[in-house]
Amino acid sequence: MKSKIKFGIIGCSSIAKKLTIPAIVIGKNSVLEMIGSRSIIKAKKFAKEFACNKFGNYDDVLNNDSVDAVYISLPMSMHEKWAIKAAKSGKHVLCEKSATLSYVSAKKIVKECKNNNVQIMENFVFKFHPQHKKFLDLIKQNTIGNIHTFSAKYGFNLSLFNQNFRFNKKLGGGALNDVGCYLISASTFIFNDLPTSVFCNLEINNKFNIDTRGSILLTFSKNRSALVSFSYDDYFQSTYDVWGTKGLIRTERAFNVPKDMKTIISLNQNDKIKKILIPSANQFQLTIEDFCTKIKLNSNNTFAKEFLNQALIMDAVRKSSAKNSVIKIKS
Repeated sequence: MKSKIKFGIIGCSSIAKKLTIPAIVIGKNSVLEMIGSRSIIKAKKFAKEFACNKFGNYDDVLNNDSVDAVYISLPMSMHEKWAIKAAKSGKHVLCEKSATLSYVSAKKIVKECKNNNVQIMENFVFKFHPQHKKFLDLIKQNTIGNIHTFSAKYGFNLSLFNQNFRFNKKLGGGALNDVGCYLISASTFIFNDLPTSVFCNLEINNKFNIDTRGSILLTFSKNRSALVSFSYDDYFQSTYDVWGTKGLIRTERAFNVPKDMKTIISLNQNDKIKKILIPSANQFQLTIEDFCTKIKLNSNNTFAKEFLNQALIMDAVRKSSAKNSVIKIKS
């Protein structure tokens, strides 16, 4: 069993530079092995910044036999191509969200990963922050009774300009793929279930032909529902709450939590609010460490089902908005 997983980077994005690569460098069971970019100059610059001796283009990373896993941080439209190429090269794949632009694409990726016995994981790092485990513990302890409603908001004010890939439809741009995906993932994480149907309304920016704001109603079994809203054009929000028969639990900083920020969970019961302080944590590092642990345990496609379920729901949401109708989901 390898003591540490050696990572190759495919895509020198801002999130790779600021958050993921530093997490790999300090991870307990990970090593930064190689940097890959379309631009060799950029790859060399990134490599120097992180004291990495190896750099090249994307294919160079995949052809490096020392690389065990790749982190893909490219425009969404490029994820399928490079995830499949990575799997064929025998590399485990950690892919930025949204990992795919269709359920068909997700199935292609998972099939190739299974054929080559490698892991595929979508990089929803928020799930590994300890506040969410506390959330689930409170629910399991029946603290707020039977839960029935999940509500969430995630958005910010983002200036629209042509150079930002988020506003390029061909590259997979839009608030749903970039932001709304978090809320869908969080709802299934809390309910531990797939929705039975979805209804989505997206607000489209005519200049860029991408969605800049949206809301989704997800209906689950046992009379449970999730109502989520996301935006590129509003006051900053990053929160969710869960409503039950005996109370309500809320987190005010659910998704993009800086590594040095303590978070607070509010437990509302009997007209009283209890504040639960959660210590700061590096959710990117925790994600990398969990991914590496699963690789070393040789777990059989641990993340594949979650990967497929997310793509299935996202597909239904896109269809719902396009048809302006409720779309049923069949697992």
